[in-house]
Amino acid sequence: MCHLKSEVITRIAVMRRNIMSLSLRQLALSLTLLTIGGGVGWFSSRYFSAEKRSMTRITAVPMTLTPAPERDYVSRDMTQGRRTEHSDLNFIALAVRKVGPAVVRIDAMRKVESHIPEAFNNPLFRPFFSFEQPIPEERTRSTGSGFLLSSDGRLLTNAHVVAAADTVRVFLSNGQSFEGDVVGADRATDVAVVKISTTGLPTVKLGSSKKLMPGEWAIAIGNPLGLDNTVTAGIISATERSSAEVGDPDKRVNFIQTNAAINPGNSGGPLLNAQGEVVGINTATRLNGQGLGFAIPIETAMRVADELVAKGHVDHPFLGIQMVDLTATSREELNQDEPNLNLKQETGVLILQVTEKSPSELAGLKKGDIIQKINGMPVKKSAEVQDQVESSAIGSPLRIEVKRRGLNVTLTVKLGTFPANDVG
Repeated sequence: MCHLKSEVITRIAVMRRNIMSLSLRQLALSLTLLTIGGGVGWFSSRYFSAEKRSMTRITAVPMTLTPAPERDYVSRDMTQGRRTEHSDLNFIALAVRKVGPAVVRIDAMRKVESHIPEAFNNPLFRPFFSFEQPIPEERTRSTGSGFLLSSDGRLLTNAHVVAAADTVRVFLSNGQSFEGDVVGADRATDVAVVKISTTGLPTVKLGSSKKLMPGEWAIAIGNPLGLDNTVTAGIISATERSSAEVGDPDKRVNFIQTNAAINPGNSGGPLLNAQGEVVGINTATRLNGQGLGFAIPIETAMRVADELVAKGHVDHPFLGIQMVDLTATSREELNQDEPNLNLKQETGVLILQVTEKSPSELAGLKKGDIIQKINGMPVKKSAEVQDQVESSAIGSPLRIEVKRRGLNVTLTVKLGTFPANDVG
């Protein structure tokens, strides 16, 4: 019993000491906080009193207020050394601001023929299926871009955007939409003209692709992947790329090459220079080209567009050959692939194939011939041959000098009409 009493007394003593110790710590903490608070209050009162006195002194001094200078919205455009408005925008933004309202989205609807699965024609299955009801019509939609040439609704796009379309819908940048009428489409150049019935529309300003040089800025506007009014920028990578070099020998275009991103849906949109002028129509990308895109020069597009408006179609002169530029590298590769060619020279335009029953075959041109001159003018690139043909009239003669197994041979080709030049 005595032992229990002693333990209780001991515990009470320990608790008393803990309480006293806690009270002392709380008292010390309270004193510290009071000291800090007093110091802060003293400093604040001194500071704000001084601030008030300072402000009183300042406002007491007579002051003359002068208006701030107006913001200078005129600056020098570093790309061309010209003065332009809106100095807070770079030249790409200025170009887009100028042209963007005239860029449109084009939705083309096409009917797709529906077929009854062949298995359903089996006599074993016929009793289980009734084909008296018509099969629902299937339709597909493709999206492309275009740009307005005239305020009354005439616009340019790619032929493949509206090819075989049953209905064409044109969407303006302000959200309005109109049914489009395909005035004409030219598959050989991939150019089409569409008309919508309205007036007072914004239009683009046309530039010149002939003045372009590699390294210049290039700006593309379109609707890639259905994303309206998307802007990409890069440079002009090259000019005068022949359709054979691009990998589409059936086209009659010497393309502009750019690294400005061109994706599905950009087709038919404008390619701009640094001044916001249209220099081409975006038309294609090479899947293995690591970002290389191609555009139809605006001069070619407008020449074709004028013919489409005038007569609904374009007749192209036709030579009927596939060709390639000869270089040291291409000569070596061709000799490995086709040793019968036995190529010796490293310049000129090699004929790889002659189309059956074409003007070239009728005139006697052969695979392996190397074109040296056309109408007395030396040629070194297939683009030059294509230009000579495209600038000649159908039915006119071309005097072509070729090198055939070391001998110079001159032949006269009467140009025909490019076959199957309809879109449908």
